[in-house]
Amino acid sequence: MKRAVELKINGDTYELLVSTHATLLEVLREKLGLMGTKRGCDLGACGACTVLIDGEAYLSCLMLAVDAIGKEILTIEGLSEGGDLHPIQSAFVEKGGLQCGFCTPGMILTAKAILDQEHNPTEEVIKKKMAGNLCRCTGYKKIVEAIMSVTE
Repeated sequence: MKRAVELKINGDTYELLVSTHATLLEVLREKLGLMGTKRGCDLGACGACTVLIDGEAYLSCLMLAVDAIGKEILTIEGLSEGGDLHPIQSAFVEKGGLQCGFCTPGMILTAKAILDQEHNPTEEVIKKKMAGNLCRCTGYKKIVEAIMSVTE
């Protein structure tokens, strides 16, 4: 069964016809071509598909697209402004908080949600709140350093 939906993504409104069981991840990638949101485990265990919905970090592989109607969705493509990287993106580059880059969009959006809620979180708070985002390359030290550097 298909349904017409209107989704607000990165400040733009999209009118789409989607399957009622399509996940937000599927719609972002397959219908809109927003490939920055990564498909990792499809089980909500890795954080690669993290997007912000009304400022909160959500796993887009676990959310139906129809449940995102009326909400503000932010993907990694919408984070930079006017070609300038967001400070969190810049920190990941400067501090070496990325390697292969697959987990990076989810990491950055989760970090943004953390920093929007707590302007000066401790390293322990960051580690705890980032626990749902997995990285197979960096060992997390540089990721935490990058997030901490934005709070300074």
